[in-house]
Amino acid sequence: MSIRVLLADDQAMIRSGLRLILEDQDDITVVGEAADGAEAVELARRLRPDVCLVDIRMPGLDGIDVTRALAGPGTTDPLRVVIVTTFDLDEYVHGALHAGAVGFVLKGAAPALLTEAVRAAHAGDALISPSITLRLLRDLAPARTAAAARPARPLSAREMDVIRTIARGRTNQEIATALFITLSTVKSHLSTIQDKLGVRNRVEVAAWAWQSRLMDSWGPRT
Repeated sequence: MSIRVLLADDQAMIRSGLRLILEDQDDITVVGEAADGAEAVELARRLRPDVCLVDIRMPGLDGIDVTRALAGPGTTDPLRVVIVTTFDLDEYVHGALHAGAVGFVLKGAAPALLTEAVRAAHAGDALISPSITLRLLRDLAPARTAAAARPARPLSAREMDVIRTIARGRTNQEIATALFITLSTVKSHLSTIQDKLGVRNRVEVAAWAWQSRLMDSWGPRT
């Protein structure tokens, strides 16, 4: 079954380009297009796409407002939103992720990264353009004045290893290779970690790792 995608961007040329990239894939179908934030929210609620690709700058409601309306804390039956933008400003990245986005991809990224972000969101995972991943994760709590939430249950040593690799921006396959475990084991650990930390996705897991200072003494920051 195809992954149903909604595109939201105020530039028709950008929407056409994104549609061409996505519909070149056998498993992705674009089910709607919106030219502004209000239309994006209305269409998303009516069409219930699997993934919404949303520009950060749009007339009326911007991408963060749209994300908050569709996937923010307390939202009933939230949708999966991936921000696609030209701008990688920290304030946009932080705002989008705190509003509930599960991905942040730059428009200049390779088409393969865009399709990977759609598939990751559909699978309940999260993907951020590699060029901003580590900067983002280090800065999600820039002052680190607030203590990270304590896990509901103690984390095992192996779960801590998985958290550290997630905080380095590694994919599930890269984690499996680095820790000499299977891909299914990585996914199982991730599910358990999210449950223990009370978070929704790997981006929030990584944010917890940096906020809790878990990464401070874990190798060079590359």
